Amino acid sequence: MRKSLILSFLGALSLLLLTVGTIQAHHAFSGEFDSTQPINLRGTVVRMEWINPHAWLHLSVTDENGDSVTWMIEAGPPGALVRRGWRKDSVIPGIELVVQGYRAIDGTNKANGRDVTFPDGRRLFAGSSGTGAP
Repeated sequence: MRKSLILSFLGALSLLLLTVGTIQAHHAFSGEFDSTQPINLRGTVVRMEWINPHAWLHLSVTDENGDSVTWMIEAGPPGALVRRGWRKDSVIPGIELVVQGYRAIDGTNKANGRDVTFPDGRRLFAGSSGTGAP
């Protein structure tokens, strides 16, 4: 009986710790991005990470000094992006995109994406959880 109780307790504790880890991994928009710092980036796709809880678009942008800088653009979850018209084969390395979003609070080359304009003129919502989310 005692062994069963200890195993039940350890199982419940493990479940609790997993839940806390998942909750901490997700963040509020305002905890990482600044809605008063809109950003407009034009660059070339380096890669697209279709991962949960947020997909990440890596964009090579030429800065004011003429140097190439890679930006990380946070997007919504992959499933939400697909429902909004995104396709894995439409975000391939080498294509040029225009991304509108909001800069990271810490000033790094990271942003929360809002609208992405593709070379053919299509404009898709990036699934931002922040300002302007549908």
